[in-house]
Amino acid sequence: MRSLVAAVGVLVAGVAGVAGVAGLSVVPSATAPAAALEADAPARPAVVEVRTIGHSVRGRPIRAWRLGEPGRRPMVLVSTMHGNEPHTRRILETLRDGRAIRGVDLWVVPTYNPDGLARGTRRNAHGVDLNRNFPFKWADLDGNYESGPRPGSEPETRAMMGFLRQVRPRRVLSFHQPLVGVDTDTKDAGFARRVARALRLPRKTLDCGGLCHGTMTMWFNHHFAGSALTIEYGARPPRRRMVVQAPRQVLGVLGAHRTSRG
Repeated sequence: MRSLVAAVGVLVAGVAGVAGVAGLSVVPSATAPAAALEADAPARPAVVEVRTIGHSVRGRPIRAWRLGEPGRRPMVLVSTMHGNEPHTRRILETLRDGRAIRGVDLWVVPTYNPDGLARGTRRNAHGVDLNRNFPFKWADLDGNYESGPRPGSEPETRAMMGFLRQVRPRRVLSFHQPLVGVDTDTKDAGFARRVARALRLPRKTLDCGGLCHGTMTMWFNHHFAGSALTIEYGARPPRRRMVVQAPRQVLGVLGAHRTSRG
């Protein structure tokens, strides 16, 4: 009996070690035994995998949900980087909670800044604007755009960097408020135009009144072959737009679709 308990302990430690190396906690995909996803599978037929990509300053998990078809073009959608911009996460949650998705390998991170969301603040629990903390053209900023003591200082920033390095998506869409428009300052202008048309948003240069220092999209565009794009949906977008229209439009511009059944 003691040998059996010891063997189980070694197995559990080994699995934990594998997850620790990658910095990710992985829930098995839908191809694993049904019990492994029993909390998600009945209500979420679109979900094929769940990862905890890291934790916030206060220890809240940051989760990425994999939808669609692994092996297809990888795409990543990120929302609630600023905790006082909560409405666009409804787009990602609707994609996650609806019917199965085909035509794309889609990852969604609905709540990237859980501490900020809990407090209703732009910044994380350290008072840092995560979208000024990435290590590309970082600058020492104060006030509402506090950039942290150094590039990549925040656990949320490091979690996202590690996740994107693993997934290496072809596209990253970063959803924000309260401005309105699709950023034209991106390395794939043609894709930005298609996104603006599909989402029925104007094209705008979201330049922060100058250079935007330390943003996730700039960091990704500099270091990866894929392209990242910022999308702003306004201060108070209608709920119907977030849960009905935008999810369908996002799937369309990514070349994906829902199945007719779950």
